[in-house]
Amino acid sequence: MSFRVLGTGSYAPPNVVTNDDLSQFLDTSDEWIQQRVGIKERHFSVNETAADMAAKAAQAAIENSGVDPEEIDLIILATITGETQVPSTACMVQKLLGLKCMALEINAACSAFDFALETVAGYFARGKVRKALVIGTERMSRILDFTDRGTAVIFGDGAGALVLEAGENYIDSVFYVEGNDEVIGCGLPVGNSPYYERGQEKKPLAYMDGQATFKFAVTAIVKDCNTLMERNGLTYDDIAYIVPHQANKRIIDFASKKLKVPDGKFTINIDKCGNTSSASIPMMLDDLNRAGKLKEGDLLLLPAFGGGLASACCLLRW
Repeated sequence: MSFRVLGTGSYAPPNVVTNDDLSQFLDTSDEWIQQRVGIKERHFSVNETAADMAAKAAQAAIENSGVDPEEIDLIILATITGETQVPSTACMVQKLLGLKCMALEINAACSAFDFALETVAGYFARGKVRKALVIGTERMSRILDFTDRGTAVIFGDGAGALVLEAGENYIDSVFYVEGNDEVIGCGLPVGNSPYYERGQEKKPLAYMDGQATFKFAVTAIVKDCNTLMERNGLTYDDIAYIVPHQANKRIIDFASKKLKVPDGKFTINIDKCGNTSSASIPMMLDDLNRAGKLKEGDLLLLPAFGGGLASACCLLRW
């Protein structure tokens, strides 16, 4: 027993920031950004938290599913950009939705939505839940260094959500973790303990080695997708769409060429959303669903990669 998708939802804050907007205070340009990462614009929250955005995406998914909210008995939320350590963003979303169910949070950076799907599959397999909400939400603008064009131009804010019920459509998955805080990371603020040795703490801002990230990401997508194809006796002709984490269009293009998949198999929305970390896959799924591009029985691959270092890929039947 695993699950099947009943509904999708997404939300992006109304404040749209173009490349030209960023070039007003960063040494960059629209051409430079589009050539390197394929982004034209992104959404940055002004006053909405990761929980606020998650709740709006979740509400849209609930409405799309036709499920009575009272039937939902589990929320699993992925984020690295909550406003508080405690309570968790998952708990705040439960409150905003007016639900009384269990709520828990997963931190696996940009791969976290796949980790959340694997986790919720376990709850369904044990018969512990009837309906579940799985959400990815990020207010990445909250942790960006807006003096660093290498990171500030890449990310965006937003949320995506799925409503799930028991079924057999979560077919297979693969996960990889290589503990590494040198390539991608973000520190936390340090308190005022008199026993804390100063000087070793990392800034509470995102940092990334672009070249190392690019190499890891392309290798991870190719390896993880091929592993699931071989393990399940499939070819890429059997796959309707590959729905990747939207980190960088050049990463997706390189992976597509290495996998030798037909044009259009990889789905893209990074040009208008930026890299929304754990929210990118569910936001892309909602785009496809609402455009009527997903048909019952379609096979989807959901590859992701990011800080950890971590990568994942899920094989899902729509």
